[in-house]
Amino acid sequence: MSHPDPIALTRRLVAFDTVNPPGNEAECARYLAGLLRAAGFDTRMVPLGDGRASLIASKGSAGSAGPLVFTGHIDVVPLGTKEWSQAPFGGAIVDDRLYGRGASDMKGGVAAFVAAAIQEADRAGDGMQLTLIITAGEETGCDGASAIVAQDLQGRAGALVVAEPTANMPYVGHKGALWLRGIARGITAHGSMPDAGDNAVYKAARATHRLSCFHFGVAPHRTLGAPTLNVGTFHGGLNINSVPDRAVIEIDLRTIPGMDHADLRRQVAAEMQEDMEIETAIDLPGVWTAPETPWVARTAAIAASVTGEPFELRTATYFSDASVLVPALGDAPTLILGPGEPRQAHQTDEWCSVTRIHQATLIYRRMIADWADGKEDAR
Repeated sequence: MSHPDPIALTRRLVAFDTVNPPGNEAECARYLAGLLRAAGFDTRMVPLGDGRASLIASKGSAGSAGPLVFTGHIDVVPLGTKEWSQAPFGGAIVDDRLYGRGASDMKGGVAAFVAAAIQEADRAGDGMQLTLIITAGEETGCDGASAIVAQDLQGRAGALVVAEPTANMPYVGHKGALWLRGIARGITAHGSMPDAGDNAVYKAARATHRLSCFHFGVAPHRTLGAPTLNVGTFHGGLNINSVPDRAVIEIDLRTIPGMDHADLRRQVAAEMQEDMEIETAIDLPGVWTAPETPWVARTAAIAASVTGEPFELRTATYFSDASVLVPALGDAPTLILGPGEPRQAHQTDEWCSVTRIHQATLIYRRMIADWADGKEDAR
């Protein structure tokens, strides 16, 4: 069979409008499933609602080392309000840049590992399993990965590769994410008689001010750094001449290994010192693989040999589906490694380097060959 060109495949994937919400990833997932079935992969779709689905594709049978797993998402964020100079679903190539929403985050990465998997499909067989997990709904909190874990994912992986944008530099982890919603309630009254009411905005404002001085009380991680807190939204009141009886703040916490999210939630609630309801919007653990892990060292050497750039110990600022998949896969050693430019994610006129996509495809091919030849436990 003919092998897909990773650049043409990236352009084809960009052409699918999978802006989330609403997502509409199913058509894109079916297209990839067809390519992978033609290469001998078993495929199954995992639904996520109307017009939405993730894809799992596998070939071969795992030995003692477990399968080598690649993952990436096919949903993308909205286009934003600023006008694009290139068609956001056109996949135009100007010089070395392939433009389009999702080019870097992360359809270029998905195209690269799908192309690599098809090119190296014959290596998968007895004792060597290759698995691709292509998700919907990552951008809104790893919804597709969660549905896969709940419905379809079983067993242990040997290693996991997350093709999020890293400009082909292997990253060894990312922080966890705990998003909280604090709801202050009061009593409404006429704006000319505030003493007759109880102002919920004042409660939320006091709580927000206290959170600006929040101390985690933990030492920074050697690579991931210190945990962070940011109040990202503040909403309160319905009209200017009424005492507001409801106000909501949304709090984005990024955590490091060793932190317990349940304890952290209690700390935040206590810090606010207000009678507020606390809801959890997202609770995702961090990801960390020791750099001295043999598989990490081998992969770093492969990437450096392709890009000509020496390995530097780095971690991602964003979270990924690995937060959900790693625990379900037996805490498999994990690397984040993809062709996208990290600073291009979610930008107007988003682009990915054509050179980087070709590099990533070759890196993934060599990783598959290394796994097939070694068949050793990555841990």
